Amino acid sequence: MPRPRSQPPATPIRLLPSALQAHQPMKPMPGELAVRKQVRVNTHPAAAFAVFTQGHGRWWPLATHHMGPSTPETAVLEPFVGGRWFERAVDGTVYEWGRVLVWDPPHRLILAWQVNYDCKQIANPCTEVELLFIEEGPESTRVQLTHRHLDRYGEMGEKMHSIFNAENGWILVLQCFARATAAWPASASRQ
Repeated sequence: MPRPRSQPPATPIRLLPSALQAHQPMKPMPGELAVRKQVRVNTHPAAAFAVFTQGHGRWWPLATHHMGPSTPETAVLEPFVGGRWFERAVDGTVYEWGRVLVWDPPHRLILAWQVNYDCKQIANPCTEVELLFIEEGPESTRVQLTHRHLDRYGEMGEKMHSIFNAENGWILVLQCFARATAAWPASASRQ
């Protein structure tokens, strides 16, 4: 039975710069396990952010990257702080991947990744996936992804690092995102 959906606030929440201080990009500590990847897309940051968030279910590689045993239908990012990040199966079952920690369109998104090494949803210890959308020109954006705090997996940390760092990990996910960005309307979501 799917969990009931939480209701979003009437308008999306955008954190003010002072509220972002707790989630400033961090330099890795010695020995910290993190995966860092980036991709350049030929569009402005607002469109890249929109593809990643609003278009999430259109490009996420659900055929290979899903949690539940049911056939996946879509992936969803709810557009507000505290919003869920989840997949929904064709039978309506919802498998939560995490939560939105920072929602700062079109520049920054931080997601709690609350999936353990057995692909089961967990509350803690969660890791974080940060995405920065950096304008490099009028129609060029560098999207930096950092999946940090992998050491929170304990003895499975190194293995999880290897999984996320592999060709079929975040590299594949960003390649799918880049292809979707190329097909997104150029005028979409300009801010």
